[in-house]
Amino acid sequence: MTLNPNVRVRYAPSPTGDFHVGGARTALFNYLFARHHGGSFILRIEDTDQKRFNPEALDWLLNGLRYLGLEWDEGPDVGGEFGPYTQTERLDIYQRHCQQLLDEGKAYRCFCTAERLDAVRKEQQKNKQRSGYDRHCRNLDPTESAERANNGEQHTVRIKLPLAETITFQDKVKGKITFDYTNLQDAVIMKSDGIPTYHLANVIDDHLMQISHIMRGDEWVNSIPLHLLLYQSFGWQPPVMVHLPLILNPTGKGKMSKREGRAPDGRVLPVFVRSFEEMGYLPEAMINYLALLGWSLDDKTEIFSKIELIEHFSLERIKPSPAAWDYDRLDHFNGDYIRQLSVEALTEQLLPFLEQAGISATSETLSPITPIIQERIKTLSDAASQVDFFFVENLPDYDSAELIPKKMDAAQTITALQEAKSVLTTAEFEHDALDSALRTHAKSVGLKVGQMFQPIRVAVCGRKAAPPLLDTLAVLGRETCLKRIDQAIESLNR
Repeated sequence: MTLNPNVRVRYAPSPTGDFHVGGARTALFNYLFARHHGGSFILRIEDTDQKRFNPEALDWLLNGLRYLGLEWDEGPDVGGEFGPYTQTERLDIYQRHCQQLLDEGKAYRCFCTAERLDAVRKEQQKNKQRSGYDRHCRNLDPTESAERANNGEQHTVRIKLPLAETITFQDKVKGKITFDYTNLQDAVIMKSDGIPTYHLANVIDDHLMQISHIMRGDEWVNSIPLHLLLYQSFGWQPPVMVHLPLILNPTGKGKMSKREGRAPDGRVLPVFVRSFEEMGYLPEAMINYLALLGWSLDDKTEIFSKIELIEHFSLERIKPSPAAWDYDRLDHFNGDYIRQLSVEALTEQLLPFLEQAGISATSETLSPITPIIQERIKTLSDAASQVDFFFVENLPDYDSAELIPKKMDAAQTITALQEAKSVLTTAEFEHDALDSALRTHAKSVGLKVGQMFQPIRVAVCGRKAAPPLLDTLAVLGRETCLKRIDQAIESLNR
């Protein structure tokens, strides 16, 4: 790692909706870059869009970042020497800088009403012209403009873009990009309510907070000409620009959805960070997977701890091409991380998910079960459907036809269960001993192993798909197993 404490990066979300994994990937890349260089990772809340601001979304954001382990060095709740870190607490700063642009003739007040702007737009559409602001107020006399504003006439403030000029900048990921200002319009930088637009507030904050690198999603590239003009207008040096590749949906044919959906098999396809947490994805797996959406160390290494990601992360290894989200690959990662946990750690992590599913388990009752499901679950929430039958006195009603193996009938299945019961009555309740006793007895009475094991599994678990049978028998114990086999025999006799 190359330490550079002057590296200062920020994650600057607008809390208008749920915390999306696309935003989480942006936060992660900023975090890794800051930690790699021994710099600062700053959280700034861009809440100038007050019509869409959602206080609940702010909680989802902060909780999501904490769940992922992306601790910030400066921010709304931890402070710092460059605060405040919430934009609506910085309005006086923006207004002073906006006035500076007005005084220097680099911006102008626009008194156009919404009705006029709408009429202009309709006329442009009628004449098949490119729609946009017609710069009606651009050449107003500054003295007249100030008097109208002082008299209370409602207005916005617009930046004066060059009328004929191109601008080229170097992006660390996308390379050289050129924009033609003639294709752009004079954007609003201060709204009529005195609150700045994203563009003005963003540039001012990044400069005053001494941000060295701006890392954000690819969708913000088109705002660069305006931002660079603002930096130039204030006489400031812009930060290094780094635009991250898009995250595509699993088909690779469009952007990752902003809404959660369902797969054809009915499973939920989450896109919000809190949904992944609620479904039992480990933060270590999420971090590892998110890091590989647009970044790689080489063409073979997939598993990285957070420490390893910090050690290896660099801008040069960010790929310019979009990356498609793959739920199956994330499940694979999460399963790997679950299997790396100790039995004790996994047990403690599973308990809240079982409680949520209405299963009354404790560390003591769950610990013997954890090892036999650890290889089978992909998320922590999967455990409930794997262990529920361990925690009931009587199994819920199940289809007794499930007890009957192929090429056998009910009478033959009853015989198989009775034979199994004779073994379980005396056998030692330990995996290897049960395995040997049941296999030997099945052979001696002319049954295939499967013909004996399936009825036992359904009898004691209430289903065909269950954790490994012999371990399950050992955990349930002799009394419970014999009782459930008796109930199975009774159901087949009806």
